[in-house]
Amino acid sequence: MSFCLANQFFQQFLFVPEPQVQLPKFIDKKSPSGFQLRRIYQLHFKDYARFKFSPIAVSSGAASPSPAEYSEQFLGTKSKQKRQKIAGIDQDEVEDPALLADPDSCFCEFKGVQIHHKICDAELSTTNLSGGDASSNFPSNSKKIGFPMILLHGFGASTFSWNRAMKPLAQATGSKVLAFDRPAFGLTSRVDTGIYSSSGSQDARPLNPYSIMFSVLATLYFVDFLAADKVILVGHSAGSLVAVETYFEAPERVAAMVLVAPAIVAPLMTQKSVENNERDGNNKKPEEQSESINYFNLFFRLFKGLSKLTAYIAQSIMRMLKGMGDMINSLYKKALCAFLRSAIGVMLVRMVIDKFGVPAVRNAWYDSKQVTDHVLQGYTKPLRVKGWDKALVEYTIAMLSDSSSQSKPPLSKRLSEISCPVLIVTGDSDRLVPAWNSQRLSKFIPGSCLKIIKNCGHLPHEEKVEEFVSIVREFLHTTIGASEDLQLQAAT
Repeated sequence: MSFCLANQFFQQFLFVPEPQVQLPKFIDKKSPSGFQLRRIYQLHFKDYARFKFSPIAVSSGAASPSPAEYSEQFLGTKSKQKRQKIAGIDQDEVEDPALLADPDSCFCEFKGVQIHHKICDAELSTTNLSGGDASSNFPSNSKKIGFPMILLHGFGASTFSWNRAMKPLAQATGSKVLAFDRPAFGLTSRVDTGIYSSSGSQDARPLNPYSIMFSVLATLYFVDFLAADKVILVGHSAGSLVAVETYFEAPERVAAMVLVAPAIVAPLMTQKSVENNERDGNNKKPEEQSESINYFNLFFRLFKGLSKLTAYIAQSIMRMLKGMGDMINSLYKKALCAFLRSAIGVMLVRMVIDKFGVPAVRNAWYDSKQVTDHVLQGYTKPLRVKGWDKALVEYTIAMLSDSSSQSKPPLSKRLSEISCPVLIVTGDSDRLVPAWNSQRLSKFIPGSCLKIIKNCGHLPHEEKVEEFVSIVREFLHTTIGASEDLQLQAAT
C-alpha cells in the first residue's frame, strides 16, 4: 500500500516546473509511513533541483528516473570538471591527424609513416594557404632560380610555422616550395617504435621514424617527389641540423642551404698560432768527457724503456676505463629510456608541455604581444593528435640513443667540408639560440653568408617575413643565379 501511494505521489508531483510543491492530503505526516514518504519526496525533489530535469507530462506515462540515472548525471558533471587540458587543449578529445588537416594539407606514406606536407607552386595562382602571407609585397616577375625549395621546421613546430613565408618564397624563387612535418610533430602520424631500429644499419629492423636519419631520408624522398635533381634546403632551429645532415648524406642533391637561427653548437675557437722554437743542434759544443756521455746514454735508454712500459700500462687502463664508461653510459641510457617510457615519464612530458609550451612560443618572439591567438592555436594544434605525448618521448629517446652519429666524425669537424652556398639568418634578440652562436658558426663554414635581422627573435620567417624573404631572394640570385648565368654564357 505504501509503495502504491509513493508511486502515485511521484507521478503527480515530482516532475513539475515550479519548485514549490505541497504534499498530497492523503499522506499522514504523523504516521511512520507518511514520514518515510515525506523523506523520499524531499530527497527526490532535491535531486530534481540539482540536475534540473525537464518536466514530463503525467499523461505520457513516463516512469521517474532511477537512482542509476541520477548517479550517471552526477558522475558526468564530475568527469567534465576533471578533464585534463595540456596548454589549453582538452586531452579527452584527441583525434586522428587526418581529421585535423587543413584544406591544402597533403599526406603521403614513407616507410610506414603518413607524412603531412604542403606544397606551394608559384605558377598556380589558386594556391591558398591557411593564415596570412606577405606575398603581395614581392614582385611576381622575379627571375626564376630553377631549383625547388624544401622547408624543415624546428623542435615543437610544424608546417604551420612556414605558412606566411611559403608563398612569398615560391614567388621569390619562381619554383615550388614544400614543407613537411617531421615525425613526432605536426600532423604526421605517430607510430609505435617497438619494431624500429635507431640507426637502421646494424640490424634488419626498419629505421626509427623519430631519428635524425629518418628525417634525412624523408627529405631526400621529397627531393625525388618534386622530380628535382637539386633542391634548396631551408632549415629552422633543429631543422638546420637535418638540412646539414642531408647535405652530407647526398651533397649532389643540395644546391644551397639557408640556416635560420640554426640550433647547431658552433665549435669553440681553439685555433692558436704555433711558433717554431726548435733549436739548432749543430751549434752545441762537444762533450769533454766521453764517460759522461756513456752514462747519459745508458740512463736515457732505461728512461725510454720505462716510459714505453708506463705508456703501455696507461693505455691498457684507459681502454679498460673506456669500456667500463661505455658500459655505464649504455646502462644509463637504457635506464633513462625505460624511465621516459614509463607512465611517470610520459606524465612529466605532459607537465612540461603544459607549463612551458605556450610561454616558450611567446619567448621565441622579439615582441610577445605579436603572438596572436591564431599563432598559439597553430602551435598547440598537434596536441590534439592521438599519441602526441608518447611520440615526443620516443623522439627524445631517439636523440639520446642515436647510434648512426657514432659512426661519423663530429659535426663540428665536418662543417669545413661544406662546399655549397650557405646563408645563415638570425635575429639579434634571439633568446633561444643566441646570435653569437650563428656568428661563430659562419666562421667555420667556408664562404657562408651571415645576415642578422634587427629587433627579431628566434622566428625571422614569422616575425619579419618581408625582410627574411628579401634576404633569401638576394642571396639566391647572387649565388645560384650568378652561377647559372656564367654557365649559360660559357655554353653560348
